Amino acid sequence: MTWSNFSQPLLSEKQEALDFQDLQGIWHINWKISDLTLYSGSYTRVDQVFIIWGLIATTIFTIAQFLPISWTTQAIFWTALTLVGTASAIALTWFWVSVERLRWVIYGWTILMLSGLALTDGGIFFGWGEVLLNLCPLWLGLSAVGYLFTGVGVRSRALLLVGSLHLLGIVFLPYVAPWQFLTTGGLMGLSLLLLAQMQWDMRSPIAYDLLTPEQKQFNQQQHQKRQLLDNV
Repeated sequence: MTWSNFSQPLLSEKQEALDFQDLQGIWHINWKISDLTLYSGSYTRVDQVFIIWGLIATTIFTIAQFLPISWTTQAIFWTALTLVGTASAIALTWFWVSVERLRWVIYGWTILMLSGLALTDGGIFFGWGEVLLNLCPLWLGLSAVGYLFTGVGVRSRALLLVGSLHLLGIVFLPYVAPWQFLTTGGLMGLSLLLLAQMQWDMRSPIAYDLLTPEQKQFNQQQHQKRQLLDNV
């Protein structure tokens, strides 16, 4: 098992020399007023999934914390958002995970999200008290498992750390009992948005079987550019 260079920071500024599979569907944002740049950034499809799920998690748990909406109504709302988020993640990342030989990662996350959704809806519609009392630990635990196996799959210490923080969050929840939903949504949402904003460590490039010779050569050139920038 080859891990990323331990001298490489877990999080750093985003790279500009991206591989072919990372450039597909990338968002380039450049907000300006006249000659003044307000914000500039680029977001790959993986980043876009992080943003989508960060907003979904924050929205769901903030509503649960503050708004007096019935659990049944919230369950319908949660189900719709979770299904939209899951479908979006599959659609946006399919090419990337296929090239990186990581389809099992998206399968794993889909199983986790649908399992969590089934348990949550079961707890609400069938009155499973134990589930209702542990919704926050349930979702933190599912997210932690997802980050940990993804971290192993892409050889990322940053993702392993985020997964560990989610497990620590479960331990911390009893100390913020009145604010469990807000704490859970904050931890899940901020983690995802941070990962979307930063460059996290990952394994070295592999032999990309799905790419053409020209695309592979492009990736080799991009890798060389990244190495030169890292040595500056």
